[in-house]
Amino acid sequence: MTQEQGDRILCGDRIPCGELFQRETKHARGRLVGGDMDWSRQPAPYKDYPEALAISLAPLEEAEGPSLWQALAQRRSQRRFGGAAINLTELSRLLWAAQGATARAGKLLLRTAPSAGALYPVETYLIVHRVEGLEPGVYHYDVRRHALEQLQRGDFRQQAASAALDQRIARDADLVLAWTAVFERSHWKYGERAYRYVYLDAGHIAQNVALAAVALGLGSCQLAALYDDEVNALLGVDGEQESVLYMTVVGRPVA
Repeated sequence: MTQEQGDRILCGDRIPCGELFQRETKHARGRLVGGDMDWSRQPAPYKDYPEALAISLAPLEEAEGPSLWQALAQRRSQRRFGGAAINLTELSRLLWAAQGATARAGKLLLRTAPSAGALYPVETYLIVHRVEGLEPGVYHYDVRRHALEQLQRGDFRQQAASAALDQRIARDADLVLAWTAVFERSHWKYGERAYRYVYLDAGHIAQNVALAAVALGLGSCQLAALYDDEVNALLGVDGEQESVLYMTVVGRPVA
């Protein structure tokens, strides 16, 4: 049971839940937080939407742009968008930067962003408002095929903005990237400490997107201010076994 005291949520022993989580998931010598791995119970490493319409993305090619150091220096959160819509080539590069496969290690696809234990619990979803050559709607990124899976068709601008704590940028941007965690992929190995790792994973991914956006002449803004259950409902995930962690809006910036 929890109870609220001011803006702090207290757990059963009246310790703020955030502090309790931090304390109880610490590693110490002689005490590592985690469980024994039962390989027969390892969760599936990928999500499948076998009945979804699949849209192949453009093959990756080297593109001109600023150096990494220039991209780091130029990265800023952008909140005003306009001009030409993002195109599919740009979207392809953004998604590859986020979580694209870069190598194979046995059956495992290694990605552009690091992940604790190479377990990759984070899934990438898109709420597309305005992308040239792509219907508006909700999509899932299939890492294995470098393709999109269409989950819903339609204009979800208002739902996206409402779910993002009523922030207009989630309506005005060309698309919203939403990252969820399938928690058991990490929990299976790391126990309660896994909840630290999934947020770190999402941060690595979002930073890749922010830098790729700069390289493509696009703007992005990272959003942790969101109504979790509203985002989950929009994506069609249950909010328990899989739940949203983080979002990024992307569009063509205006001065």
